[in-house]
Formats: sequence, structure tokens, C-alpha cells
Amino acid sequence: MRVTVTVNGTERTADDVWPGESLLYLLRERLGLPGAKNACEQGECGSCTVYLDGEVVCSCLVAAGQVAGREVTTVEGLTGAGGAGLHPVQQAFVDAGAVQCGFCTPGLVVAAHDLLARVPEPADPEIREALAGNLCRCTGYEKILDAVRLAARRQAGR
Repeated sequence: MRVTVTVNGTERTADDVWPGESLLYLLRERLGLPGAKNACEQGECGSCTVYLDGEVVCSCLVAAGQVAGREVTTVEGLTGAGGAGLHPVQQAFVDAGAVQCGFCTPGLVVAAHDLLARVPEPADPEIREALAGNLCRCTGYEKILDAVRLAARRQAGR
């Protein structure tokens, strides 16, 4: 089947999409967007987190055929002011040293981005809850929490 979807603001088409193919596979293998990572393929780790029509989803659990005519935003689609450079959440992850192996980072960045869009100045329990679906095997999560706090401060102008 042919699937046409808007990804990061650009309409994209993929041909020969097979039944059961995931949005994650469509993004990575057919559209060349490797940001979302393939880890568990069961919606348990959060490495493949993207926005689908403005809602955060695990792209491994969404059938590619379900996204026809819809809008997807990946970690590659989050940009800084004026559409250039890193988004403040991405930059905060770099500055706080929250990026280690980087496998979980795209999903964590998307989840943090979503949280800060809804709750501009979250308390630690809110941050922990928002990131609870994202697993990191490298850290004790403290630098990740620091990154979200830093992004929140920067976005609030503090």
C-alpha cells in the first residue's frame, strides 16, 4: 500500500508498505529518519517516542497504515527558534550531560518536550511521571532530570 503522511512539516510518501509494518519502521527504513530508536518493539522502553497528531506515542505500536493523512513529528522535527539549531530541550540534554550512549535520548527529549509544552515549570514528581515510560540503561536518571529542569528554566527565561 502507499502511505502519505506529513512528517516534520513535510508531506512524505512511501510505497509498498506492508500490512503490519510499524510507524517506527516507516520512519527509519523508508523515510530515512533514524532519530526514533528501535529497542523493545513492545512500547515498553520509549526509545521510539514521536508525536502523532500532537499526541505522544510509541511509534513501534502504531501501524504505518494508520498514519495516512496524519501528522508525525520526530525528534528531528524539534528545532530551535526560527527553525534552526537545536530545540532548547535538546540543547539542555547536551549541556546537562544527559546524553550518554544516546539510544534513549530521542524518546526522552520528545517526552520532555511534551511535558514542558503542557507544564512549563514542572515539579520533580511531574518530571518523573512524564518520563516514566522511557528507560535508560546508562544513567541513574539524575542528569536527565537536570536536563528537564534546565530546559524549563531556560524556556521560562530564568
